[in-house]
Amino acid sequence: MVVSWPERIQGGGIRSQFGHITDIVPTLLEAVGIEAPASVNGVAQQPIDGVSLAYSFKDSKAPERHRTQYFEMMGNRGIYHDGWWAGTTPKRIPWGQGAPYAGNPMDYKWELYDLRSDPAQSRDLAAKNPEKLAEMQAIFDQEAKRNNVYPLDDRMDLSRFAAASAQHPTRDRYTYWGSNISIPFLKAAPLLARSFTLAADVELPDNNANGTVVAMGSKFGGWSFHLVNGRPVAYMAASQLPGDQSAVAAALALPGGKVHLEYEFRYDGGRNAGGEMIIRANGAEIGRGKIARTISKPPEMTDTFDVGFDADTPVVEGAASQPFSGRIDKVEVILAKQEQGK
Repeated sequence: MVVSWPERIQGGGIRSQFGHITDIVPTLLEAVGIEAPASVNGVAQQPIDGVSLAYSFKDSKAPERHRTQYFEMMGNRGIYHDGWWAGTTPKRIPWGQGAPYAGNPMDYKWELYDLRSDPAQSRDLAAKNPEKLAEMQAIFDQEAKRNNVYPLDDRMDLSRFAAASAQHPTRDRYTYWGSNISIPFLKAAPLLARSFTLAADVELPDNNANGTVVAMGSKFGGWSFHLVNGRPVAYMAASQLPGDQSAVAAALALPGGKVHLEYEFRYDGGRNAGGEMIIRANGAEIGRGKIARTISKPPEMTDTFDVGFDADTPVVEGAASQPFSGRIDKVEVILAKQEQGK
């Protein structure tokens, strides 16, 4: 990482203290003189991980402050502490087509390196220094418990994501009042791999209403229900690749005023399957068409379900992703009963 701040950093130079991505926000907060709030909109905030790197700006030899950092991904683990590194040997190569299960993550082999004398990690000291390895493993276990890492899961197939999706509440109806609502995907109405009806009570300013009614996900995979120049549209981005998007639009623009808008999706069933989309206004059908392919899991677990706008990376660009220009009184998602295996 390169940091340029002539007023605070003179002479340049390299800083070799350990740093991690979690240090960036604390560094920025200290640099601009802002203290992180303890509460936002009445919600107590979790402590921010990481250590500000600003201590190293004036003194390149300052003692390291970020002394411990854990890592975990798909069952592979690593721990940094005071110049030492210990980590498991991955059982899969990233570019390989290995089995979806590599085995019990607790059986993974561990490696040990002294980064102060061997920054390239060329000499594995695990066999020569089992006491240090055991110490590092204990530190990982402590950090893993503190950060809710367990249980470890090394699955690489859809069952891993199905387990995450199973956290959805077992309701068949979700109601949201008003707009400017953003909910984590796993806590919102589940719109993936099933039939559903999304109904919205809105008031349109004129026949040129634009913007998002409801959006879930992003251009890398997600739904968007919006209006463009008064015409309701349902849009599915199965991915960001060209030709991997489907849209069904109403034939005509809606006039201004109150309207009960419905998007009914009839899922074909099967992995990433498509289905038929029907759009209605005040009970009358105004659009019908085919959604060629959908997604069965969110590309990012941090994706959100948004009402009245499309947060972060939008599902579709342009007028469709603007905040809704009318008023949203109520949005209701009614889920169809899932058939076995669908």
